[in-house]
Amino acid sequence: MQIALLRWYSAIETGGTFTVGSGPFGIAIDGDHIWVVNMNSGSVTKLNAADGSVVGTYAVGTAPRGVCFDGSHIWVANAGSNNVTKLLASNGSVVGTYGVGTGPRGVAFDGTHVWVCNMDSHDVTKLLASDGSVVGTYPAGDQPASIFFDGVNIWVGNAYAGTVTKLNLDGTVAGTYAVGNGPRRMTFDGANIWVTNLDDDTVSKVRVTDGAVVGVYSIGDGPGGTTDGPIAAAFDGIHVWIANFYSATVTKLRASDGALVGTYAVGNSPSGVVYDGVCVWVTNQSDGTVTKL
Repeated sequence: MQIALLRWYSAIETGGTFTVGSGPFGIAIDGDHIWVVNMNSGSVTKLNAADGSVVGTYAVGTAPRGVCFDGSHIWVANAGSNNVTKLLASNGSVVGTYGVGTGPRGVAFDGTHVWVCNMDSHDVTKLLASDGSVVGTYPAGDQPASIFFDGVNIWVGNAYAGTVTKLNLDGTVAGTYAVGNGPRRMTFDGANIWVTNLDDDTVSKVRVTDGAVVGVYSIGDGPGGTTDGPIAAAFDGIHVWIANFYSATVTKLRASDGALVGTYAVGNSPSGVVYDGVCVWVTNQSDGTVTKL
């Protein structure tokens, strides 16, 4: 549950919309700050979590997508330059840049290592977090687009295979499980992985112990009958929040049973979502903003 929540500080509960770089996509929290990956401007923006003010914007690689925090550093996966950038969280300075596979998307930290899913080379790279050295490269499914650590295992969402792969920390496959169409990103509720299925407007709830799908929940049609396109998810301790790329909304589901609690308007093309302990932050890719709910 502690890993699922990542609840590290006391936030001030105020909402708003804040300008960042061009094409904001991935998002992470370091305890006091929100880090937003700007896909089109090759940078990350650091915001104060309390009030949304910009602390700094720092250059990374080309077409950055995924981001994670390792306790002292921010790691960014650069899809266009086939590497990851390691930044010092305190001041945004670049510590190192390390080559991985082709088209890296998601990035996750397991306490010792950083794991990167390489969408175009269909594999996962494991790096030693202390120095960025490659520990190993392991096969995944077709077009792995996201990666998540549940405290025991690494989970990889295979966008073109409609599956998630569960890896042991030595890189061996513990299981591969069918979910919906176009699985993108995931969140963890302490017992289950929630997988957003971009292409069929559903979210799959997968039990981490055995990979059983214990629920599939429809997000439904967006305004005018358009598809919603669930693309990212975050857990707040009770609810799962889903960013819907096509409908400019986020959907709130009750984690216990998947019941719909509400749907809320955000900016255009919401692509990432994170919970800060009090508020939910959403990246709006087409607007160059983040929304705080």
